[in-house]
Amino acid sequence: MLHVLVHYHELALKGGNRKHFEYRLVHHLRGALKPLAHVHVEALQGRIRVSFEDEAAWPRLQEQIKRVFGIVNFSLTRAVPLAYDQSDLAVLKDAIVAHLPTHPYATFRVSAKRADKRFVKTSMDVEREIGAAVADHTGKRVNLSHPDMTIFIELVPPYAYYSCQRDAGPGGLPTGTGGKVICLISGGIDSPVASYRMMKRGCKAVFVHFHGRPYLSRVSEEKVRDQVALLTKYQLSSRLHLIPFGDIQSQIVINTPPPVRVVLYRRLMLRIATRIAEQEEAWALTTGDSLGQVASQTPENISVINEATSLPILRPLIGMDKLEITQQAQALGSFETSIEPDQDCCTLFVPKHPQTRCQLTHILKVEQALDIPQLVQQSLEGKELVTFSHAERMDRRAPQ
Repeated sequence: MLHVLVHYHELALKGGNRKHFEYRLVHHLRGALKPLAHVHVEALQGRIRVSFEDEAAWPRLQEQIKRVFGIVNFSLTRAVPLAYDQSDLAVLKDAIVAHLPTHPYATFRVSAKRADKRFVKTSMDVEREIGAAVADHTGKRVNLSHPDMTIFIELVPPYAYYSCQRDAGPGGLPTGTGGKVICLISGGIDSPVASYRMMKRGCKAVFVHFHGRPYLSRVSEEKVRDQVALLTKYQLSSRLHLIPFGDIQSQIVINTPPPVRVVLYRRLMLRIATRIAEQEEAWALTTGDSLGQVASQTPENISVINEATSLPILRPLIGMDKLEITQQAQALGSFETSIEPDQDCCTLFVPKHPQTRCQLTHILKVEQALDIPQLVQQSLEGKELVTFSHAERMDRRAPQ
């Protein structure tokens, strides 16, 4: 059997709730690796072990583990038997020397950790003995500060695990530990990054997209489907609500003055998203707002828009500039899809000079010309639901 040792950091700080977070991480790992045959996931002392038989499966395992929130790093390891009272490390030394990497390196260090302090030797004792054996065998020098290569040893009786490479995980908290949130996703650069950042904090994301049909094409919807499919790789399953908004915007255009229309659009979107949140049992809404980026994201307009819902509105990008958001979109892999040309409802019926400092009293007065409950109900009656499953690698239309 081959073993992957998975490490977490933030979970270890959860005190009495640590077991719950560990359970969620193990559960999610099992779900992420379920499509692969003969893979076993179990919690050890302070770490998680993934065991598998087919070495050819490692690239796929590696790719998926990198997307599991809560993991700070992980290593593909080999193991040798180890007893608590074992003072002779000859078997471990021989195994490590036999499996040293073939790539060139001039210096190395040994990093050992004991999962259980009852093991007869200290971590430092193990590091010294293994380091001396490797130096004698290879002639390489030890460098504790900036080594070319590190040998990682983890003493978890009845085995000692060793490896010469670690992969970084995404960090954060396991999916589901932060509850469920509604993520408004537009097809642009910002909203997928905002969704990802909330997912990284343990939230299960349910997506809502407002489209401009029948006045616009389905291009923005197709982009959003691609973005949600990408994000589903991190939470394994997703739900996307597609909301018709073009007719609603046309009614706002007919009945309200141009400068305040953008704020009215946003307030209606939040009302609709709030109704969906009630259906989905979500505790908050998430948007890709960045302070001052566009007219609807000024301090005054944000305050007026907030008033349309009683739910918390999470804005994980609020203090980031466009360059920072773009860099995160590129790292996530959503950027290329986001910059594809399209027309979404945000570009439909937009006034030439939107007001940047709306007053709530004025907006409430303007909204009296609209049948708000009817507009919300109209949009909900026309919505479509698309589900995504990473395990099945497919999406399908689901009944309402």
